Amino acid sequence: MRLDRFVANTTAESRQSIRRKISEGRVSVGGEVTRQFDVEIDQFVRIELDGRVLQEKVAYYFMLNKPVGYLSATSDPQYKVVLELFEETYRSELHLAGRLDRNTSGLMLLTNDGRWSRKITEPGEKIPKTYLVKTEKPVTQEYVDLFAAGMYFPYEDVHIQPAQLEILDAHLSRLTIYEGRYHQVKRMYGRLRNKVVALHRERMGHIALDRELVAGDYRPLTAAEVASV
Repeated sequence: MRLDRFVANTTAESRQSIRRKISEGRVSVGGEVTRQFDVEIDQFVRIELDGRVLQEKVAYYFMLNKPVGYLSATSDPQYKVVLELFEETYRSELHLAGRLDRNTSGLMLLTNDGRWSRKITEPGEKIPKTYLVKTEKPVTQEYVDLFAAGMYFPYEDVHIQPAQLEILDAHLSRLTIYEGRYHQVKRMYGRLRNKVVALHRERMGHIALDRELVAGDYRPLTAAEVASV
């Protein structure tokens, strides 16, 4: 939003009056006086008029090591939800930047910055997501080739983009996908009649799950991690 519009809306003064005050150096943005009334601002920058704070909101960006059994939701009448793992101070502020199934563990991102989270969840962004996958039956080169070629799901009439598969041992593999369709990973292995018995997300884009973060714990993202999205 433009600075003059924001201040006018917040103070109920006319746009002309606010522009005059801005030109007089009575408004600061992020601690710095500005005389540009058409500068664009966001919801997390501190705005002051004559020393009175009009906006001061902290941006939160967290990674969570989601345990199995928690629902990716803000509330649910039946299951425990991931927000219950956070201090109460944050619960009303945060939303989920992407989800995991209840029986899937690993990296989740939570924030109060809607623009940032949309970059992660918007399908057109094609942010890679990497999973450790444990299967009931052995995984072979056939899986690598099939996934690399892309797949077609006739039920939805959609083509799944090519994915990269690394075989770690007979029953453990690392899969990187570029979409997040319903039960996508389990359905990909299911195409070869192989049941996924454990699924753990390691990475989203350039953000990797902190190996020192035990299941159920969270930490703030670093500035570099936030900027990587």
